[in-house]
Amino acid sequence: MSLFRFIKSKVFFIQIGIAIAGIFLFVFLLQWWLGFTTNHDQKIKVPDLTKMSLADVEQKLNELNLEYIVIDSASFNPNYPGKSVIEQLPEAGDFVKEKRKIYLTLNPSKYRNITIPDLNGRTKRQAMSQLQSIGFKIGEFSYIPDIGKDVVRGLEHENKKLKPGQKLPKNSIIDLILGDGKPK
Repeated sequence: MSLFRFIKSKVFFIQIGIAIAGIFLFVFLLQWWLGFTTNHDQKIKVPDLTKMSLADVEQKLNELNLEYIVIDSASFNPNYPGKSVIEQLPEAGDFVKEKRKIYLTLNPSKYRNITIPDLNGRTKRQAMSQLQSIGFKIGEFSYIPDIGKDVVRGLEHENKKLKPGQKLPKNSIIDLILGDGKPK
């Protein structure tokens, strides 16, 4: 039997019909199975978890049959309580299905500690620039007799002398001890 005769035969058209019916049945069963296993019509509204502690978050998400993962700690934000949620993904108000994970970013309990650089002999402007760039705030200036005018001769924090290599929390206020430019 030649190929051309087979294509025109009744057996060929029956096979094509069976194949088309099989494809439609497969697609119908696949859609039904996916709708059943993925909870297609289910929606849970994600609550607003900002400023909540982890214990409160866990209780709230357990009630809704959701899970959470802590992905990061951001830099300290004084507007939020320590170890509370700053950010969440998906965001509050979004819809998810049960047992989905909510990714959380937490606020650390305090500012991180930063090492004090050696600024002895630097100018006032250099010292201020370097201290501010690493996260400290500049407080008051005091002067001691020294030939170098506005040259750093020491650092203080809360009336205590600081040494290079010591650590202080970010945003601490550092006072500069400078030379007055007058010979002794």
